[in-house]
Amino acid sequence: MESLIGLINRIQRACTVLGDYGGNNALPTLWESLPSVVVVGGQSSGKSSVLESIVGRDFLPRGSGIVTRRPLVLQLHRTEDGPDYAEFLHLPKKKFTDFALVRKEIQDETDRITGRSKQISPVPIHLSIYSRNVVNLTMIDLPGLTKIAVDGQPESIVGDIENMVRSYVEKENTIILAISPANQDIATSDAMKLAREVDPTGDRTFGVLTKLDLMDKGTNAIDVLEGHSYRLQRPWIGVVNRSQADINKSVDMIVARRREREYFASSPDYRHLASRMGSEYLGRVLSKHLEAVIKARIPSIQSLINKTITELEAELDRLGRPIASDAGGQLYTVLELCRAFDHVFKAYLDGGRPGGDRIYNVFDHQLPAAVKKLPFDRHLSIQNVRKVIAEADGYQPHLIAPEQAYRRLIEGSLGYLRGPAEAAVDAVHFILKELVRKAINETQELKRFPTFQAELSAAAVEALERFREDSRKFCQSLVDMEAGYLTVEYFRKLPQEVEKGHPNNTTADRYGEAHLRRIGSNVLQYVHMVCEMLKNAVPKAVVHCQVREAKRSLLHNFYAQIGKREGKQLAQMLDEDPGLMERRSACSKRLDLYKSARDEIDAVVWDK
Repeated sequence: MESLIGLINRIQRACTVLGDYGGNNALPTLWESLPSVVVVGGQSSGKSSVLESIVGRDFLPRGSGIVTRRPLVLQLHRTEDGPDYAEFLHLPKKKFTDFALVRKEIQDETDRITGRSKQISPVPIHLSIYSRNVVNLTMIDLPGLTKIAVDGQPESIVGDIENMVRSYVEKENTIILAISPANQDIATSDAMKLAREVDPTGDRTFGVLTKLDLMDKGTNAIDVLEGHSYRLQRPWIGVVNRSQADINKSVDMIVARRREREYFASSPDYRHLASRMGSEYLGRVLSKHLEAVIKARIPSIQSLINKTITELEAELDRLGRPIASDAGGQLYTVLELCRAFDHVFKAYLDGGRPGGDRIYNVFDHQLPAAVKKLPFDRHLSIQNVRKVIAEADGYQPHLIAPEQAYRRLIEGSLGYLRGPAEAAVDAVHFILKELVRKAINETQELKRFPTFQAELSAAAVEALERFREDSRKFCQSLVDMEAGYLTVEYFRKLPQEVEKGHPNNTTADRYGEAHLRRIGSNVLQYVHMVCEMLKNAVPKAVVHCQVREAKRSLLHNFYAQIGKREGKQLAQMLDEDPGLMERRSACSKRLDLYKSARDEIDAVVWDK
């Protein structure tokens, strides 16, 4: 089972190296799922002395006020021989055999993060101690709970410390080591008050009573230690720490342990509890319980790890690969992005996505409706026909049929068709622009590169403008061709009428309403015939000039421009959103952590 504590130790260290020490909701946290023993106590409760007694070394900073200002992850490793030594995670190649230097390094490392302002920080310090005098155990020492801020500390320090401690102890995987002094009323204990809030059943709480030797004469803590006055699921454990005089004299911790054993063995009050009292017993109980909790939690930790690996891999797929540093790799990335966009855009036009059907609606509904609204009736009214004929004839009346008037009436009528044709061109243009916008927004890879996204969008819209201009000219030419050359067979089939009547009535017959109405009707029929042809020809022209060109060559000019760019220009174009870059890096590191933890756990589990 000792390998399970070592397993959690390795994962904890990896968590800290990769920035996972809980409290960060932006990324999944493995730290908070790891079973741990968290040491909680008020200031002057004897918390530091308990830890030093378990370790058998004098190594923690001491002083007035809040001395512990960062979580201290204390990992104990039992060795068979050799001298005691310590290692810090932030100094991986340095072994400390002088534990006075360990104390100084804890102080210095705290100041590196918090400065000398007496602020607190959630970033933990990792300290590993290797000794024959310890059990395999990991504990997390937290700042002591306090009720008032001292000089140099912000007023918020009281709440900040409680929030930090609470964030640790409220987790279901946390074993709470609640330190309370025996010479104070247990009902006022800060540690027990908080433990009761987060662990009301007491199943996760180990109560430790310190300063038993400092109680008033004639009093004892039997009711507490036997669980009568304050019941927990776990037995209470009493300890006797070194006195301040012993600390001042640097009394050896091993000697202090022996004195502690002698105190309980000889005490009339506690002799019957001596076998389960003292710091050595506390260390063994915590080690055994931590091993049991780890073993029970391994399956759920494995499940969490596997689930999170899948989620992180999916997010990294969405965020995309890091950008290459060389010009060739950057150009490849640009072309891949263009292809991804082009694929989505064509899916709209080909029916793979909704939107392209709006183009057909322009041809099937908008264009016919616009043609139907054209003012042919007004243009071919009797009054206008009379006016056009008169102007066309001039001083010499037409002989048989007013041919020039026919041509002018037809040309004038067909001129109205330019409007619906251009409107169809513009409508399709705006649809294509909208589809470009949608395709860019729905191409996930492009979201990483706002500058490139803008350039690609501008290039696509610029191409669409060229296609629109070509299409407009083509459609105008279709109308002009119909107006420029009339289908004479149509008119040759019309019944030919020779003007009848007395020569003196020629002018009256020429402008007779029946005659004028017949001319207007003939022109209108011809115009309707042309309209039917153009209602088919304009969509063909629009599709040929705009839709097919958009599918075929939307980015051709853009490709040509990109091919001429140098590496620096490509890099500037691929200036990825800093937030996404930071997110990818964080996810990648967190994924490495989870995969490493998976491999560590699998190795230990299979060994078992």
